[in-house]
Order: sequence, then structure tokens, then C-alpha cells
Amino acid sequence: MLDKATLVAWDKRYLWHPFTQMQDWLTEDVVIIERGEGCYLIDTAGNRYIDGTASMWTNVHGHNHPELNTALKAQLDKIAHTTLLGYSNIPAIQLAQKLVEITPAGLNKVFYSDNGSTAVEIALKMAYQYWQHKGKPQRKLFIHFDNAYHGDTIGAMSVGGIDSFHTTFDSLLFKGIRVSAPEMYRSRRDADTSGNKAAVKTHWLHAVEAALSENAGQVAGIILEPLIQGAGGMLIAPKGFLKALAVLAKRWETLLIVDEVMTGFGRTGKMWACEHENVTPDILCTAKGLAAGYLPLAATLTTDTLYNAFLGEYRDLKTFFHGHTFTGNPLACAVALENIAIFERENLLSELQPTIEHFRNRLQDFYALPHVSDVRVCGLAAGVELMKTPDTHTPYPFEEKMGIRVCKEALARGAMLRPLVNTIVLMPPLQITISALDNLLDIVYTSIETVTKK
Repeated sequence: MLDKATLVAWDKRYLWHPFTQMQDWLTEDVVIIERGEGCYLIDTAGNRYIDGTASMWTNVHGHNHPELNTALKAQLDKIAHTTLLGYSNIPAIQLAQKLVEITPAGLNKVFYSDNGSTAVEIALKMAYQYWQHKGKPQRKLFIHFDNAYHGDTIGAMSVGGIDSFHTTFDSLLFKGIRVSAPEMYRSRRDADTSGNKAAVKTHWLHAVEAALSENAGQVAGIILEPLIQGAGGMLIAPKGFLKALAVLAKRWETLLIVDEVMTGFGRTGKMWACEHENVTPDILCTAKGLAAGYLPLAATLTTDTLYNAFLGEYRDLKTFFHGHTFTGNPLACAVALENIAIFERENLLSELQPTIEHFRNRLQDFYALPHVSDVRVCGLAAGVELMKTPDTHTPYPFEEKMGIRVCKEALARGAMLRPLVNTIVLMPPLQITISALDNLLDIVYTSIETVTKK
């Protein structure tokens, strides 16, 4: 095997890392992961790190899981890939049936792709073309939200709401209706959080209804991350907002699209975030946890009503002209099937509840740290927001890299994290033990305390 010095040199010479300022990267030490065991990642020097972000929010049952490994190897002995364009394969068929079984009732059709961005692109194109087939081509607009993140492809960025990610590409993006809110920030350190949440919910719903009214008959769909906005800062939606939004979508006869790429597969404590408010969307996007963090796989599910609008004679050109080379890859689908089987065999969603409760309770201790302004928790996902002066809501300057510094301190102490600017994200594998979870939280607490004192 190559020595670390060679690997680091090649990395810095040849690799361009995502969401990374490479000028900084070239001057820093590089941690190279070689293997994994459970919730731990192990580098080329043998150092062990708790995987505090589930390897970019994907890992469900831990790394190097024997049953997932067996499923992957068994499929590999049969075939690694075969196209779904004009043909089919066994794991893709079986997984589609299973996804229909475990998603909200009415989502009966499955379209595969490779990642969250592509799942969203498919949803947007499906919705857009659906209205063409229904004789309402004027329905071209999508309502989306501030701080939303749906991926980095052109369509996904067009319905995003994070300026630092998307503004550079404005001239490439299609027109939509971005619903914005006034500054209504109030942390848990403030007295009246319940009143603030009610005000936020009311504002957003009024803003959405106003957009629907002002653009009556022109809205193709409303897209959102249900319950929690991930990359926007781990922002929690007010209780009942998703349900009320679904009611609005139905009243105005537009489509509701939920991006469950991050929130699906148990992350919020239920299999799907939309189940918390008994919502069945018109389109649901899933990826990340779908293949348990093993392989790239995504799915976009929709209703018979939407699917049937694409049926017609060949000459009618109603076909959904969209596809990916590795659509329905048998290896990924086989692993995804075993992922779901583990959920069922181990009664994971029920068994997860004490871990979620422990996680929530332990995180309340972080308010003892003077620079922790807010702790936002939903299931086994959390964001710990750091501020220079929480009492006046004064953030750390961007250039101080406070979030990055805390994560580097945590790395030195044995936990691998990644911040969202000055919000520390905690999203470990669902199967993490209570003792490992406590270790992770202790490391994060001490790292915040240490760095913010400097």
C-alpha cells in the first residue's frame, strides 16, 4: 500500500474536493480514511474517529455492516449493472415494491436516479411536464423557501435559498417564487420561543398563500424539506406547518413535493418526516440513507394520478424523457433492500426512540456554554449554533472560521464533524450506541468550550 505522504501529495496534486476552499486545503494536514467499523472511521495511521455526520448524512446502520456486506457481495456474484432503459432487473423491481409499501399511501410509482440532486431534478421535471399533459402549460412556477437546499444541479439550485451557494449561478437558474421572511430569530436563550414559533408559522403560511393567490393558476408545485432544513442551518419548522402547507397545496390545486433526501430513513424518528404530520405528498424524493450510506442511489416517488398523465401513444410524445446511466443499479438496490430489512428485523424505529430522547436531553446541557446561542434537534439530527454574543444575536465573523475551528478540535479529540458556517452539525449513524453517543457529545462540548475561550 502507498505510504501516507504519497497519498497526501497525490490528493493535493490531483483532487478537487467539494465545498472546500482548496487554497486552505493545500496548507493543511489531510486525514485519509482507510476503513470503518460501526460508527467509527479509521484513518491510514490507525486513528479512530466517531462518525459524527454519518459520512455526509448517509450512514444508517454503521460502517462495514456484515449483513449489508453480504447482500452486496451476493448481488455482485450475479451482476453489477444492467440498464433500466428498455429492460429491468430483479433488485430494482423488488426495491420499488418495497418503497411503495413503506412510503405514505398513494405513492405508487418509483423513478430511480443516483443522488439527492437528481431526485429533485426528476421531481421538478415530472411536475412541470405533468401540467403540460393536463393542458395547463402556464403552470411553470415553483414556490420554494429561504434557507432551502435541494442540491447543486441547475434545477435543484433554482429552488434553493442559500445565497452563498446559489447567487453565483443566478443567470443560469429558472424563475421561481422564493418565499422570504423578515428576521425573526429568537434562540432558546430568549424567553418567548413558543410565541415566536407561532409567528413564524403564520408568516410563512400567509406568504405562501399570497404567492399562490398572486400567481393563481401558474404554480406547478411547492417544494420543501419537511420538518428540518439541513444545509440551511438545521432549522426546525414550526409544528403543524407541513400539514397546513399540504392543505394549502390541495386548496390551490398545485403539487406538493417533499425533499426527504436527508430526513428520510429514520433520521427524524419516523421512516419519513412527513409521517409526523400525516402528510402524503404528490412527489417524494429520497436518497442518502436509502442505500444505508453504501452506494449512490436515489428515488423519486409519485402518485398514479401524476404517472397516468404520461401515458399515451408513442406518437403523442408523452414519454418522460429523463434517465441516468446507472438508474436502478442492481448493487445499490440490493443493499437498499437489505437496509430496509434490517429496519424491519430489528424494529429499529421503535428501538431508536430512547436514543433520540437521550440525544435531546444531553444537548440541553450545551446551553451552559456561553457562546452556544441555540440547539436545534429533530430526531437524531441536531445543529448547535455558535454566536460571538448570543444575548445580542451577534454572530462570529465569517472569516474567524469558528465552526471549522471547533470541528478541527473535535477531530483531534476523536470525532469527525463538518460545520455549516458556525453551526455544528450532529448526525451520527442511527445505530450508534448510547455510550458512543455520549462520547461524541462530550467531545463536541469540550471542543466548543476550548475553542470559544481562546
